[in-house]
Amino acid sequence: MARKRKHSSYAWFTRIAKAAARAAGKPITFIIAVVLLLIWAVTGPIFHFSDTWQLIINTSTTIITFLMVFLIQNTQNRDTEALQIKLDELIRAMGSAQNALLDLEELEDEELDEIRKDYLELAEKARAELKSRKRK
Repeated sequence: MARKRKHSSYAWFTRIAKAAARAAGKPITFIIAVVLLLIWAVTGPIFHFSDTWQLIINTSTTIITFLMVFLIQNTQNRDTEALQIKLDELIRAMGSAQNALLDLEELEDEELDEIRKDYLELAEKARAELKSRKRK
């Protein structure tokens, strides 16, 4: 089922986040980061390990880390949402599956705990049954 993509007001952010995540995950990006760190380290004696020299790396790494947290979270949110949709479709498509399990991620923690308890009990019963069959 082909679906026409709807462009939201944040489509620009999604495009930038995807491109940045792809770029950040490439080996060349890691190599560039290592080279920059080496340049910084080598220049230490030249600048007499000054406060400004130290401030450059501290500020740079703080800014990059701060931005990467949001980039990683955005990527994780998108991946999780896509995975949930795929799992929901598998549950829906299975004739014997319980459609009540669709969109579990939207439930409150207490509701999830109750459902989880039911499945833990089912698992315990299944293991006990398996053990009794192996003894025979």
